[in-house]
Amino acid sequence: MNSSARLAKAKLFCTHVVCLISLFLTCASSDSAEPKSLSPGKREAIEKAVSSFMSANGVPGIGVAVVLEGEPVWSAGFGMADLEDYAPVTSSTLFRLGSISKPITATAILQLWERGKLDLDAPRMADHCARTAGPPGRHPALPPGRPRRHSGRQRAAFREHGGIAAHFRGRPAGGETWKKFNYSTYGYTLVGCVLEGAASEKYVDYVRDNVFGPAGMEHTQADDFFAVVPHRTRWYHKDKSGAVRNAGILDSSYKVPGGGLISSADDMARFEAAILADKLVKRATRDLMWTPEKTTDGKSTGYALGWGISDKLGVLMAAHTGGQQGTSTAFAVVPERLAGVVVLANMDGVDAGRLADDILKLVVDLQDTTP
Repeated sequence: MNSSARLAKAKLFCTHVVCLISLFLTCASSDSAEPKSLSPGKREAIEKAVSSFMSANGVPGIGVAVVLEGEPVWSAGFGMADLEDYAPVTSSTLFRLGSISKPITATAILQLWERGKLDLDAPRMADHCARTAGPPGRHPALPPGRPRRHSGRQRAAFREHGGIAAHFRGRPAGGETWKKFNYSTYGYTLVGCVLEGAASEKYVDYVRDNVFGPAGMEHTQADDFFAVVPHRTRWYHKDKSGAVRNAGILDSSYKVPGGGLISSADDMARFEAAILADKLVKRATRDLMWTPEKTTDGKSTGYALGWGISDKLGVLMAAHTGGQQGTSTAFAVVPERLAGVVVLANMDGVDAGRLADDILKLVVDLQDTTP
């Protein structure tokens, strides 16, 4: 074979190799880049469910997000964030979370437990609060400056926090304490105090650096009533006549760990994805966090460490709802399906949890098994 023929054959071989490599890379890129998404039919069904819910309850605005295969796949805003200025809700609109702040705080506490900073079985957890206790009337889990401007209602709450701390300091774990389950937002203010003692830093700083940052929750923050916060919704309430009015004033700085954060549908979907991917706590720790507590007679409370646990849709669900002036919220994850949903509404007194369940049933084809 002469040199020209050999050269031509070599060129042909190289061309075939390049083509095969290009084809492989194209296929690999196509497979890896294919986005997870909701089908048009499911999106339409969710939009219809949200529209019906808003119409039936007179809700001005709602933010919704869906997680599938462990990733946020869809989010949207519906209605108005501000009825007076006709500002629409988007998936990045910030809503008061209410009590779905609690799972965030619980996650932070379990991180500290993983790191050996606190003992969940310590006989007097409230002793951690003594490390960061400030002057009278100032709770260490509050944003700077807020205690100077609190109301009479908040001053009473501060006094009650002190009473709660004293109560727990004087009681060992177990015994009478475990006979009955009592849901308490003030209890989570105490948990925030424990977090500050264990972490040796402010609650808001710790969750920003250890929960919000790793999860990609760039806009989640304490609900500072006095600050100008971009993209924060207004708050609404329906009076006895059915008219939509502005909700009552709420400075939630006295209960940030248990009900004083604001966030968006997008950010809360990122939190769900981070929990499902074990980015914030280890899987074994997550299992512990999702194990319901029991009373001394062996009955399950249905409430774990900051999360409500149920199987009402035929699968394990870890979820929470929230409600306070001008907000009704719900979020839930289904770990075995790597799925989740977020519902944030800017009106108090509506059943956001039911809408969240309805959306979950649509998204992952679940059926309600509640008798």
